Amino acid sequence: MTPTGIKLKIVRERLDYAEEHIRELRTLPSEDLGVFLSDRRNPLAADALLRRAIEALFDTARHMLAKGLGVGKLEYREIAREAKDRGLLAKEETADAFRKIAGYRNRLIHHYEEVTPEELHGILRHHLDDLEAVAVELRASARRLASGTGE
Repeated sequence: MTPTGIKLKIVRERLDYAEEHIRELRTLPSEDLGVFLSDRRNPLAADALLRRAIEALFDTARHMLAKGLGVGKLEYREIAREAKDRGLLAKEETADAFRKIAGYRNRLIHHYEEVTPEELHGILRHHLDDLEAVAVELRASARRLASGTGE
């Protein structure tokens, strides 16, 4: 695949979308499991917002890999690996988190019946920073790719 150049507008819109959904996730009651579970809509909202945020992050990385670096037709775990290997995610801990997010995305999509409200609550409490870190690094990498420096 030949790189044709990323479209910063697409990157910006998708990352804004992901970050908006992460902010919405932060508004859900996450301090206490009982409070989170007291309204059955909370786990449903967490599931939907989380899936959409994750999809937007992976769509962004896929666009950057394909259009910016000529790497196409990737599965989610491959996107995470290539994002690390190609320098879109420079920090090891962020790249590792993105790989785990890919696995969790597959769980949300393909094994949704196994995802528990307690599990979603744990993600709200402990992993939203991982999603934000991926968005921040992808945004910085997009600027580098668009400027042509690659650095």
